[in-house]
Amino acid sequence: MRVTGKVIALSVMALAISGCSTMSKLNPFKKEDKNAPAKLVELKSPIPAKIVWKHSMNKAGANVFNPALVNGSVFVADADGNVDRLDASSGKQQWHVKAGTDLTAGVGSDGTVVVVGGVKGKVLVFDANSGKELWTTQASSEILSTPVIGGGNVIVRSVDNKITAYDEKTGEKRWFIQRPTPALTLRNAPGMVIAGTNVVAAQPAGRMLGLALSNGVPRFEVPVAEPKGATELERVSDIGGTPVVFDQDICTVTFQGKVGCFDVNTGVARWTKDASSDVGVSVDQRFVFVADDKGSVIAYARDGGASAWKVDTLANRQLSTPLSFGRLVAVGDYDGYVHFLSREDGTLLGRVSLDSSAIKSVPLLSGSNMIVQTQAGTVAAIAAE
Repeated sequence: MRVTGKVIALSVMALAISGCSTMSKLNPFKKEDKNAPAKLVELKSPIPAKIVWKHSMNKAGANVFNPALVNGSVFVADADGNVDRLDASSGKQQWHVKAGTDLTAGVGSDGTVVVVGGVKGKVLVFDANSGKELWTTQASSEILSTPVIGGGNVIVRSVDNKITAYDEKTGEKRWFIQRPTPALTLRNAPGMVIAGTNVVAAQPAGRMLGLALSNGVPRFEVPVAEPKGATELERVSDIGGTPVVFDQDICTVTFQGKVGCFDVNTGVARWTKDASSDVGVSVDQRFVFVADDKGSVIAYARDGGASAWKVDTLANRQLSTPLSFGRLVAVGDYDGYVHFLSREDGTLLGRVSLDSSAIKSVPLLSGSNMIVQTQAGTVAAIAAE
């Protein structure tokens, strides 16, 4: 049974599912698995799509490493402690460093520093121009979420739901805040995003927390979705992925809950709709795009949340966070494919294969290219017409 980095932390459940899977394979009367990944259909006239450049990192292991794109450079990392700076247009390596420890999270960068999380909560900070190590410090527990940089702070979130700000130049601790964690959560990497003078952090139990960059004082804490259900499992409603800021909106989605957009300064809800996803959203001028936990891709109107379209062509293919990509929407899957859908109606228009490993990182838009990293370590820039 394939193990992902986004599983509910219940070993008993995993064992039960594994047992059922084994028994079903021995059943000669077994019906077709309704949860099997959708087969890829042949496209009669696929749009031209090509890999512009590739760069090889090592594997991500059980974690997810999101590339960072700043000032024409892409910063990437892997589980074995490699951190590389690449030219975004050519993929040429500009520097390479070994962190000296295995890594669990990254990459955060503002173009001045590069930040990654090491095993047992180690925080490592490098100079973005040279790759020279600047400082290290120790977080309170394991780091899975990508660190962010803003207001002269390096902000780190650990799995005990403690958010800590360190001085970007010296590593001195400036402030911290800790929120309780429900009994059962997704083992994912709830994201943070800089929004003006705030940092906004996804929280367990479907909440979104806005903190002042200067001192960590809460500016708002709002429910995206309220946990529902009779069991702890049914009540899991963690935010999936990283909230996205677009103009005066901050948009996000929860597992077994809601998708919605909120005022970026106050957290007041503009709209919410029922949805379930353990990956994040993509936002553009017109739409909010969601890849849900059943493999449907859905477009909502950014102004009001009306459903524009929904397609099930990629059902159960364990989709990544989508990316609004010109006239297209791009989304990765568990088998290393990037699929291109029409932004207007969701029609499947093309695909490109990177390798046979899952795409779990958040795709990035770099000029006319998209940049993506697979779990096997392939970093690629892709162009599509």
